Amino acid sequence: MFRDSAIVAYRNLLTILRVPTLLVTATIQPLMFVFLFAYVFGASLGGSQYREFLLAGIFAQTVAFNAAFTTVGLANDLHKGIIDRMRTLPMSRLAVLMGRTLSDTVVNVLALAVMAGCGYVVGWRINGGILDAALAFAVILLFAFAMSWVGAITGLVSPSVEVAQSAGLIWLFPLSFISSAFISGESLPGPLRVIAAWNPITAVAAAGRKLFDNGAPPTFVPAEGWPADHCVLYAILCSIGILAVAVPIALLQYRKVASH
Repeated sequence: MFRDSAIVAYRNLLTILRVPTLLVTATIQPLMFVFLFAYVFGASLGGSQYREFLLAGIFAQTVAFNAAFTTVGLANDLHKGIIDRMRTLPMSRLAVLMGRTLSDTVVNVLALAVMAGCGYVVGWRINGGILDAALAFAVILLFAFAMSWVGAITGLVSPSVEVAQSAGLIWLFPLSFISSAFISGESLPGPLRVIAAWNPITAVAAAGRKLFDNGAPPTFVPAEGWPADHCVLYAILCSIGILAVAVPIALLQYRKVASH
């Protein structure tokens, strides 16, 4: 199974190498968000200190949005008949999905590297230790891997590639903005504050800030409650929980579409 997954992942990465424009969404879009929030909104939200606060949120949002790679990639393979060809081969069914999610995790590594470099340009710094920083990136990539499996489900249930392109983002936009990715969740009204506090994107962003030792601007109200006090643990539990639910559902849906 591991060898089959590696072969599928290698095939997907070769596709990206041959069509490098596929990386535009993974690199250009997060850079736009960095400069937009850092310089257009950043001056009124805390200046240089806000830019340090911002980057972990951009990291979390970007890897969540990059689940669209898995969504569109699987939908494209499905409707071009590539899934049917793989089904005829003596390979694990899990390998098809695992290969796709692993290759998209590699894309996320590249996206994080580009954003980190851009972050240093706008003033972001890793103020914590090297091990803490490594753990922060590991937590973010675990979340990216989990979200790829959600993207796999979306791609497998989409009736066309065009539907997959939009369906993968419809729910991600409110999820990313009703969070503490860009602002203090405590500033949100009533129910939205509760959603933001327990939002996995909030947890991943907060874990990154804690491990990178990036503080919030003094005007931001600190978050309270169990998710905020145990943000690193909660971020890891969220990713594990998403995987525990999404992997079996994705496999079940793959069996359905592959049997048609």
